[in-house]
Amino acid sequence: MPEKHAISKKSRQRLAKARGWVCDMDGTLVLGDRHNKGLQPLPGAIDFIEWIKARGLPFVLYTNGTTRTPRQYAETLQGIGFDLTERHLMTPASTAVDVFVRKGYKRVMVVGGDGLKIPLADAGIEPVAPAGKPAVEAVLVGWFREFTVNEIEAAVYAVWSGAQLYSCSQSLFFASADGKTLGTSRLISAAISDITDARIHIVGKPSIDAIRSAARRLRLKTTELAVMGDDPGLEVAMAHRGKALAIAVHSGIGDAHDFRKLPAAQRPHIAVDNVAGLLRLCRKLK
Repeated sequence: MPEKHAISKKSRQRLAKARGWVCDMDGTLVLGDRHNKGLQPLPGAIDFIEWIKARGLPFVLYTNGTTRTPRQYAETLQGIGFDLTERHLMTPASTAVDVFVRKGYKRVMVVGGDGLKIPLADAGIEPVAPAGKPAVEAVLVGWFREFTVNEIEAAVYAVWSGAQLYSCSQSLFFASADGKTLGTSRLISAAISDITDARIHIVGKPSIDAIRSAARRLRLKTTELAVMGDDPGLEVAMAHRGKALAIAVHSGIGDAHDFRKLPAAQRPHIAVDNVAGLLRLCRKLK
């Protein structure tokens, strides 16, 4: 039987007044395999997106995955029944572009694949391969299961030469149909940081930069957003940083017990078993 979750009147009112949505993908709306392929919608996910659209609310799906570009993610989701476009998708590369453009970076070493390289190149930032000792202003680490010591060595030399170290995600795992699957951004950036003693700057969830870039995309304030996700350390934490409405679903990384273990001030405002349960709640809104 689904667990009953108490929701305060204030949280219901905030849900009704939310002017835009930031939704996680893996474990929230879809599940794929450990290679982030074979994505399938979770129950209620497609209908939930249609509910948001019917209300005329702007929204983005923000995934910490970087195996694809936002356009490729949109095309994949379209292929399994979601009615959305590239503008509805964001990844840490989207936020990285915002941060790097603001800082004036021109050349960035990319420890990852095309999901990082293409968005940077499209924004006029040169993605540099992690080889040798090229001059770059930053190192960006993302999904890269094929990494070797050679790539880590190149990144280490770049940081020693003054490049700033950025990670797309510091999460240990992401949700898949195979269960918890180890992420690579934290693994790789930890090795670089350990050798260089460099600070790791996070551009993906749950950073304040991530929710701010999503808010700019939607032309809203972070306080006007509802943020939904399955990971106790990501979406809920990011929502609190932006003073947004934090909504937890228990269909991925975190279950009810995991979210209850959080300090009171860091718990979700609303918790439901899955997106289908959230949809039932939302349909009752006035």
